[in-house]
Amino acid sequence: MSFREIICLTGIALNLLAVPAVAQDDTSFQLELNNAADTADGNCRLTYVASNNSEEGLEQVSYEVAVFDGEGTVTRILVLEFGALPVGKTKVLQFDLAGQQCSDTSRIVVNDVADCSLSSGDTGDFCLSGLATASRTAIQFGT
Repeated sequence: MSFREIICLTGIALNLLAVPAVAQDDTSFQLELNNAADTADGNCRLTYVASNNSEEGLEQVSYEVAVFDGEGTVTRILVLEFGALPVGKTKVLQFDLAGQQCSDTSRIVVNDVADCSLSSGDTGDFCLSGLATASRTAIQFGT
């Protein structure tokens, strides 16, 4: 094999290594903490964008999350219900943290899956293993 053929094959191999990362992003259930704003009555209103970019329709999905204050102490554990998310569906939902301002919230952790019903009737760990999280706010959000 010539030096030129080795360089060519190396370039092809590097391009193939990059493909799965892009494909993986397109085949997941994405949950983004998009906004966090204090309401007039002293609550922190969290806006989530949920996008089902997988090949699995979700009949019902909800997550148990732990909310941390500015000192890193868990202040509450609650369930966020997102409802049905068919394949390709994006949904925007808001949840209020009663009695807690956004500046007093440092982190939200997806603790567990409260409900994960696939449209196919199958069960499995898709709602957690296929979950990709992100935050556009000062509040950390993830698993």
